[in-house]
Amino acid sequence: MKIKGELTINLENTTMKKIIASLAVCLLFVLNAVHAQDMPSIRKFGVKPENSAAVNKANLQKAIDWASETGTALFIEPTGEPYHIDGGIILKRNVSLVGVNGPTPRGTVSPTKKQPVGSVFEITDRVHPFITVESSTQIKGIQFWYPEQTINNPDSIIPYPATIQASQTSMTQGVYLSCLTFYGEYLAMDFNTSRKLPCELMTFEHCYGYPLSGQFIRIDYCYDIPRILHCHINPAVQRFIRGGFSKSVVDAVIAKNTFAYTINHTDNAQLMDVFTFGTYGGILLGDETYGQLTNFNFDCVSVGIYKKGANTKNRNWQIAQGSIIANTGDNVKDVHPIIIEGQGHTTLTNVEAFSGGNGALTTVPENKSWDFMLVRGDQKLTISLFGSRMRDYVSDQPFTIENKKAVIQAVACIDKNEDLYNLTIDPDKNKTTSSQ
Repeated sequence: MKIKGELTINLENTTMKKIIASLAVCLLFVLNAVHAQDMPSIRKFGVKPENSAAVNKANLQKAIDWASETGTALFIEPTGEPYHIDGGIILKRNVSLVGVNGPTPRGTVSPTKKQPVGSVFEITDRVHPFITVESSTQIKGIQFWYPEQTINNPDSIIPYPATIQASQTSMTQGVYLSCLTFYGEYLAMDFNTSRKLPCELMTFEHCYGYPLSGQFIRIDYCYDIPRILHCHINPAVQRFIRGGFSKSVVDAVIAKNTFAYTINHTDNAQLMDVFTFGTYGGILLGDETYGQLTNFNFDCVSVGIYKKGANTKNRNWQIAQGSIIANTGDNVKDVHPIIIEGQGHTTLTNVEAFSGGNGALTTVPENKSWDFMLVRGDQKLTISLFGSRMRDYVSDQPFTIENKKAVIQAVACIDKNEDLYNLTIDPDKNKTTSSQ
């Protein structure tokens, strides 16, 4: 690049590249700092680490009420001591709560105490959902810490209400939840609403935790596209703070027979890059849903994907680029990477399953799943698979087919013997072909 015909800068020069990169990073930090200074801190409204939880709740609610009139973002100023706040907060329309943290799996940690630092809410309220969100709201860059939650004793698990909940008194539309980390939560994000007051256009991204109910995000009655992106569930989420959850606690979570992600009564749900470890189920796709699931990993589960369907028109799911490790439960015959029932169509592309032991939880003695897929019910449904690697199952065949009306075609798959596997089942044409 020439400047006034006198100086030539070679952008291929390594040193110059490093200088430009460093300047860009510095500029980003400056812009973020300026942006933070533009937001009023919650401390200006009397929300302080040294206050009681009740006082902080009252003062935070006053700040939110004030911010709602102008659509202001409130800055969760980082501190060495968390903000202890009672639940029952209402994040009113137009308000954003913005902290400094990206997702912090494993935990930020104080140099002197076993607790997180930064933009942290400390929660001990066992009665009220911590925060209920209304329309056009945002929560970003915050850690939610439950210091009284057990990490070792399954008999002492505290069933806290949801950390974040959709409004139950108004339709909740346009909520953005990003860069959130949960330590010790029971149910992280509860967007189960009603037909009368549905939610719409929810975005969950870069959220991390390990819910002791086994439920991280659940959605019901969302009639415009929800998006769950880049979310991660793991019992080691607070390793740097208090250590990971014990094997007995993880086993107790699995025993609840719940799903990490649950989608019900939802149109065109979008899920990308979602992960869970040590929950009973990966994802439940309910009767009245359709959408796309891609780039996922459901590790150490009993059931990876449970897909239902209530009609043949649009109760269809496209599922691709994923891995399932199903290896835990009471009996290996109940361990299925995929279960499909009801009606509708399911497409699976490049979805693999394998199994094995893992010391973080109790696996079935066989360290395997029963099959690759269980197909059940008494109504016609259709399934197509391509390029699926199916291994480490006990059954002779990868599919357990209990539905006599199921139409299934598998192409270019690989079975547990690492042989090619192709299958066509079409009861309407009295046709079944298999090649291995």
